[in-house]
Amino acid sequence: MSAPSDDQAREDFDYFSNEYAQALQAFTAIEQQAGTLLLMGSRGELRQFLEQFLIMAGHTLEEAQAREQHHFTEWFRELIRKAEDLLAQVASGEPPATSH
Repeated sequence: MSAPSDDQAREDFDYFSNEYAQALQAFTAIEQQAGTLLLMGSRGELRQFLEQFLIMAGHTLEEAQAREQHHFTEWFRELIRKAEDLLAQVASGEPPATSH
């Protein structure tokens, strides 16, 4: 039988894997729709989507740090950096750069 710490490590990995997959999917959707939202004059809505994403990702980052999930900490930092960059572009009126 597995030790409790092994079970906890597996549960943490599963949890953060799912959280990261959802965060990545959400950010990708925001990023892909950014240009369309700006063309439609929905800069405020795009900014709100990004701000909500940053709050959610920030909470999960804090959780990953608390549980010493170093890989997930780095991956969430990278997503947050990308979202902050996109938010800065939106706020300055620049068209979003495509990352594809």
